[in-house]
Amino acid sequence: MQVNSEPTTQPAAPPAGPQAPSSPAPPRSAVANRQLSAGDAEKAAALRKMKLLALSLLIAMAVVFVVAFALQKQYPWLEYVRAAAEGGMVGALADWFAVTALFKYPMGLKIPHTAIIPRRKDQIGASLGEFVETNFLSEQVVQEKLASLNISGRAGQWLSGPGGAERVAKEGAAVIRGAFKVLNDDDVQAVIEGMVRKHLLTPPWGPPVGRMAERLFAEGHHHKLVDLLLDRAADWMAANHETVNRLVTDRSPQWVPSFVDGLVGDKVYLELLKFTRAVQTDPQHQVRLSIDKYLTDLAQDLQHDPAMIARAEGIKAQVLGDPEVRELASRTWATIKDALLTAVDDPDSELTVKFKAAVRDFGARLVNDDELAGKVNAWIGDAAGYLVRTYRSDIAGVITDTVGRWDAEETSQKIELQVGKDLQFIRINGTVVGSLAGLAIFTVAHLTFG
Repeated sequence: MQVNSEPTTQPAAPPAGPQAPSSPAPPRSAVANRQLSAGDAEKAAALRKMKLLALSLLIAMAVVFVVAFALQKQYPWLEYVRAAAEGGMVGALADWFAVTALFKYPMGLKIPHTAIIPRRKDQIGASLGEFVETNFLSEQVVQEKLASLNISGRAGQWLSGPGGAERVAKEGAAVIRGAFKVLNDDDVQAVIEGMVRKHLLTPPWGPPVGRMAERLFAEGHHHKLVDLLLDRAADWMAANHETVNRLVTDRSPQWVPSFVDGLVGDKVYLELLKFTRAVQTDPQHQVRLSIDKYLTDLAQDLQHDPAMIARAEGIKAQVLGDPEVRELASRTWATIKDALLTAVDDPDSELTVKFKAAVRDFGARLVNDDELAGKVNAWIGDAAGYLVRTYRSDIAGVITDTVGRWDAEETSQKIELQVGKDLQFIRINGTVVGSLAGLAIFTVAHLTFG
């Protein structure tokens, strides 16, 4: 974008010939103008007005100088006006040269130490990046700024206020749905299968099962199971008199009379019923003690007997072979996926409702619990400090790399667009100060030597 009102040299026309394009590409200034945002276009218009004002003052000084110079012999007092106009022209031209030299070659003349920004673009970018890194990306500066913002308090007010929890739940649901779309079911199932094999199948089952069983048996938790089995056995015996008689008759010799089978069956049934009820009602019955000893020995064998440990491993291999593990992983992932998708799609689901309540509760705690808020602010400050301390050079390097990729002319145009309007005041001030200085110098000289 060419925004200077002063004359500049024109680019050379493209050579004629078959290789020349049918329509020449527009100059960079035209391209830049088409790409200006609304804000930059407003700045460009203001810059043009300020340049026109500064140039108008220079022209006005030149006109005044010419008129005063021509009439000063007829009107001696015009010598003071000529001196003021002459000083104003000198100041205006000097400051025009200084301002213009920042962004381009004045009048297209490659005078040394001019077009400073285009020529030293990379050094400016590096210096700007170093300046930002040193003065803004300081761990102390960032932490002090974050501490003054009270991020935890603001976040707590938003989370506990209307719409905060709903927004978090909505965004969380979107993240979950997006994650499920990205995740490959086979890969997730493979991970679950690997975790099952590592944490469930690879370790031997015997010793941990034996230790758990030993604690259960030592605390007597198995007695309720034994009581339940004995109760069922007693109930079965009381309700199956005919079944016991039939079993006795079926197993007696054929030559035994049937009435004898009936007597024997009744006797066997009564003895079995008496025995079952005795075991059921007597906590110290020999059968109960034998069961306790058997279970205790089994728990010890599972921990220390290699043969029993090997049998436990065999049972594990039969129950959870490769097909079973793969099916378990598949069912687990499918269940988790379906449950989460169903919950996040339903705003009134138990999971969603509880999640919103938890978010609002956490927000309220951030507002009311100073200790928790202080911890959260400290965590945020420490995290920001770590990021700045670790990546400050990389962050500042974005500035250096971005400026380095800019075209030299484009860089000059960007900077001039931002600060050029203020720099035109230098030209205006130079004109005014030069006029006053020229008038003062001429007056002192005239009074001294005139």
